[in-house]
Amino acid sequence: MSATLEDTATLSLSESFYSVQCEGVSTGYPAYFIRLKGCNLMCGGKNGELMKQGKASWWCDSEAVWRCGAKTNFEDVIGDWKKENILDWVLEGRVHLIWTGGEPTLSKHQKDIVNCIEYLNEQYKDNKQTLYHKLPLYNEIETNGTQIIEDDLMQELDQINCSVKLTNSGEPYPKRHVAMSLKRIMEHPNYWFKFVISNEEDLHEITNDFIDPLHIPANRVLMMPGLDHQDNFHERTEFCLQMAKKYGYIGMTRLHISAWNQTTGV
Repeated sequence: MSATLEDTATLSLSESFYSVQCEGVSTGYPAYFIRLKGCNLMCGGKNGELMKQGKASWWCDSEAVWRCGAKTNFEDVIGDWKKENILDWVLEGRVHLIWTGGEPTLSKHQKDIVNCIEYLNEQYKDNKQTLYHKLPLYNEIETNGTQIIEDDLMQELDQINCSVKLTNSGEPYPKRHVAMSLKRIMEHPNYWFKFVISNEEDLHEITNDFIDPLHIPANRVLMMPGLDHQDNFHERTEFCLQMAKKYGYIGMTRLHISAWNQTTGV
């Protein structure tokens, strides 16, 4: 390991856990979630205040988690993979690495993610006797699309899941709609835009504010219901699928709510 990596072999980690990807086009894949600390947005307001005031229709379900965190060594994360008996699967890309938050594309996190991926390649590439320059890791990132993804990180990512925020988040337009960042995401060969919808008006906003002006292909647009509890899972999922039929975008749901009735740590 190089001296540079030795000095920077940490992540500002809020939580990490082994689960299954339950949102987006990778739904069903075994996945290891790495949630990094901090975010530049506060959807639904701090502690859900905007939602409680009727100024937002949903609240960031991971706020309580990403607001906390600590510097964590790469080896501690790898140690968890060993404990879960998934180290080889991670190195083979069989278990996806999901970089999430908060907002994992904050400048400080981008460097840490790249360092972690380089660390894995330095430590394990020879052991896996791969014929490739790098391990066949599969790195997904979950971003709100407001930060420019730098070249170093862009080339390490296998998939970008961009959860663009709508008016229903309670965030002001200039803060949540950064065209330059969104266009940068569209330079990646495997990008997806994921929108949380609560009513049909959200579909009009998606089309008028994002898809039409940015020329986003309809087959790159995923819709997911604003959903955080099993009580309304079926009704909200049905609504989302009906909107998919009507507007021609891809309808999804949040399978972890159906399975575990929890939003983080499962």
